[in-house]
Order: sequence, then structure tokens, then C-alpha cells
Amino acid sequence: MTIKLYCFGESGNAYKAALPLEFSGLDWEPVKVDFFNGATRTPEYRSEVNEMGEVPVLVDGEVTLTQSGVIQHYITEKTGKFGGTTPEEAREVLRWQFWDNHKLSSQAGMTRFLMNFLPPEKRPAEVITFTQGRLKAAYEVLNRHLDGRDWIVGDGATHADFCCCGYLFYPEPFGFEREGWANIDRWLGNIEALPGWKRPYDLMPGSPADRA
Repeated sequence: MTIKLYCFGESGNAYKAALPLEFSGLDWEPVKVDFFNGATRTPEYRSEVNEMGEVPVLVDGEVTLTQSGVIQHYITEKTGKFGGTTPEEAREVLRWQFWDNHKLSSQAGMTRFLMNFLPPEKRPAEVITFTQGRLKAAYEVLNRHLDGRDWIVGDGATHADFCCCGYLFYPEPFGFEREGWANIDRWLGNIEALPGWKRPYDLMPGSPADRA
């Protein structure tokens, strides 16, 4: 049975689920959610797909899961991949997933939205400056951790990598300049070199160009 992932291309959190699905070898397909026309805010979506009104949502037969980290854990349950090779590594993967959700993706997603998906006159300059400062601190943590490492945890790609890269492959500006962070740049290159890697707009349906 084909796994369905409710998603849209602009969503970094959906990318964090779609990317390991693509790498996993599981049979899956994206289902476009028309976020920018209010699909996630409809009563039907909230009652039939996700009461939280968010993507991603994974549907695998009778199993329905929301939140990218939970979906990543499910991929590991089904395949044994990307969760770390020892209990110690598994805990370390989880630690970086929590860190990403709190310190990196939450700030990057909001800043990118404010800078690119709001009309220029509604973009709050002070808020953007503040969140970019928090993001710089997060980049420093990640860049320092990657010094001498190819991957965030262990000797291969894990969900720690797929979480933390979630927003860093997007082309829209939000204050991240890849060339300014040598270790992050090298690590992103490692992810790009994995067989089957795709950019967000190539992996999931929907992009800003559709609304141009």
C-alpha cells in the first residue's frame, strides 16, 4: 500500500518528512495541500486529516500520523533506518530533533514566512531582526558541532540531519547564507550527495511560482 504524505512544497516541516521517505525506499506519494488558499483551515481538513490544521500528515493504511518528528520515527520503525545504530545514538538523534524544533526550524520557518510570504508592507522589521539574531546563534551551534564531523550523529545520515536541514535548502532569503558557514556548507553537500536527494520544490508539489 502506498503511503500518502499530505504536504506542500513551501513547507520546511513537510520536507523534513518527505526527504527521509524518499531516502527510505518506502512506496510513498505526496498529496498537495493548498495551504495558501486556506485548505488547512477548513472544518473538513481539521476533522478528516489533522485536527491541528497543519502539514505534514502521513497516512499509511489505518495509521495516520502528524508532526514531522513522529513521522520520522515511524519511518525508522518500518525500515530500521535513520534512527541511530545504538541506544546512545538514538537518544542523540532525538536530542537534535528537539533542538531543531525549538531553536532552528521554528525560527527559520517563521522568519522565512515573514520575509517572503507576507506583503512587503506587512513585514515586521523588528521581529525579523530579532528572529534572525536567534537563528545566527543556532547556526553557530550547528556549525561548531559539525567541525570534524560529516553527520550530526554517528557515521551516516539520520533524522537529526533531515530535521536540521529542513529549511536550509530553500531558495527564499531569511538570513541564512550557506557560504558563510563552512561546516554547515560541507554537511549540506553531504546530504545533497545522497542517492535520491531532491530540493523541496522538486520533491513536493507546490511552489511560489505557482502563485506568481
